[in-house]
Amino acid sequence: MLIFDGHSDLLTDITLRRINGERNIFKARHYPKLIKGGVNALIAVVWIDPPYDSNPPARMIEIIKNGYAELYPLNDVVFPVKNACELDLAIKNNKIGIILGMEGLSGLENDPEALYFLYELGLRHASLTWNGANGFATGVRSNSEIKGLTLAGKRAVKIMEELGIIIDVSHADEKTFWDIINMTNRPIIASHSNVYDLCPVDRNLKDEQIRAIANSGGIIGINSWYEFVDIENPNLDKLANHIDYLVNIAGIDHVAFGFDFTDFLDDTTVSSFKTGELSATLGINSADEIPNIVKVLKDRGYNNEALEKICFNNLRDLFEFITTK
Repeated sequence: MLIFDGHSDLLTDITLRRINGERNIFKARHYPKLIKGGVNALIAVVWIDPPYDSNPPARMIEIIKNGYAELYPLNDVVFPVKNACELDLAIKNNKIGIILGMEGLSGLENDPEALYFLYELGLRHASLTWNGANGFATGVRSNSEIKGLTLAGKRAVKIMEELGIIIDVSHADEKTFWDIINMTNRPIIASHSNVYDLCPVDRNLKDEQIRAIANSGGIIGINSWYEFVDIENPNLDKLANHIDYLVNIAGIDHVAFGFDFTDFLDDTTVSSFKTGELSATLGINSADEIPNIVKVLKDRGYNNEALEKICFNNLRDLFEFITTK
């Protein structure tokens, strides 16, 4: 079963370790778990994480530089891909296809035209904001009195649609979410978000948001981070409940994986976004445990065609549709 993970922060880990002089990080720390988990493709995001957000442009370049410096020499096992043909070729040659993404555009400050530059570097996915506010939009935990897309944010959305960059609404507050929905003409994704009705936290999606993403032709990637799975008892079955719910509301063609694993991040990094006592979703805490959720879905009666859509095909087909001009 091919696996496509729609959200990974592995570039953050690679950057931190390379700055400290470590090398061969991907092959030593990430590749074994990805292979054991059956991962064939993933979106690796540039995330301007606290406490490194005092100079977002410099941090953005630092992550892209270190990410490419780490991955390009490993072309025997991994390959940065810019379109579906390259992704298919990477998989055919037993390589993991990695798509460059942005988790928030704070690294561009207020300049949406910089997206043209990032596109040439390989960027094919982006959300406008992380949890806070920036020059483009407001996130779910922003204290800004003015919510939603700014003029720069609206211009960024248009440029992303023009170029074929996947627009991601995970982390967007409701005003930003609906601003994006109301001005886009192509599918959007929520790469790592769950169901608000099952776990009522600000990062999860309400039913009308789920329907809006599906109506756009887009996809929701389920997130294994424990705080978004269940407030009291996060486990595999509770995560599978989110998948069942999304399938019932949005349809099988609009559900995927976006695990948002944090097992490789240090405590300082994780503390910047966790809101409760650090824990994990039992049985799905790292890439090597992905087969566990696939087994639960099989046991619940999902046939091979449905599993192939959730595990890989839905994201792969959307990637092809968006990036084909």
